[in-house]
Amino acid sequence: MIDVHIHVVEPRLPGEKGTTPMLEEPPDVLAAAIKKEMRAAGITQALGMGCWDAPPDDPLGINGTLRLATLVPGLQPIGVADPTRTQPDHLRRVEAQLKLGKVRALKAYLGYLHYPPDAPGYRPYYELAEKYKLPFVFHTGDTFSTKAKVRFAHPLLVDDVAVDHPKVRFVLAHFGNPWLIDAAEVVYKNENVWADLSGLLVGEPADFNDHPDAIHDTVENVRKAMRFVEKPNRFLYGSDWPLAPMREYRKFVESIVPEPHRQAVFETNAKELFGLS
Repeated sequence: MIDVHIHVVEPRLPGEKGTTPMLEEPPDVLAAAIKKEMRAAGITQALGMGCWDAPPDDPLGINGTLRLATLVPGLQPIGVADPTRTQPDHLRRVEAQLKLGKVRALKAYLGYLHYPPDAPGYRPYYELAEKYKLPFVFHTGDTFSTKAKVRFAHPLLVDDVAVDHPKVRFVLAHFGNPWLIDAAEVVYKNENVWADLSGLLVGEPADFNDHPDAIHDTVENVRKAMRFVEKPNRFLYGSDWPLAPMREYRKFVESIVPEPHRQAVFETNAKELFGLS
């Protein structure tokens, strides 16, 4: 199984509430916790989101993830695309990291950063994603910050760049929740758009048993949106750990995805999209 959306370093986004004190633990302690979670959920590979506003020698915010990857087999980084950092020197450093072949995708934190996906500052990152054949992930939907502006995170905005950059493969993280049908339309219409199912519910393990009405509503809403898309090969499993426990979240998504499509959603689609072996 492949989890395409976890956090192993603090994103450090404007107004972000913080994920969990676990991410502040020493690398060996954090690595042990990640491996325990992965084993419990049957996860063999995981993609870790990068850190925003990292120093110049870490232009994609992935150095922390790379250090942990030496301790956590199967962990690989996704770099942060910052639309405010388009200086030639910065972009040269970004490309130098991409040339090493360790970055599996780029990500834009829509909403947290007050720029729409068609902002000029994102264009050079789309060009690099196309050049290096990397998927480009957007945070879409609700945010974990009161300073975010969620209109910038609406999934319909991604339709514009999907049309304008047809050779780039885009991913709607969190399936645009709560705008699930809008996100479904973007995936349905555009052959170069996928969605991950991470972070649809967050909380402690007990929360996945103590709120049956909320869970039922979410399951039904996501099922409806997935049926609208009619393309099980365009969905990816992600948990958003540590905001959600890996084992309980896997069971939650299994309750959404029909059994014939689980192999694709939990593994095959991610292998093909991110070039994983």
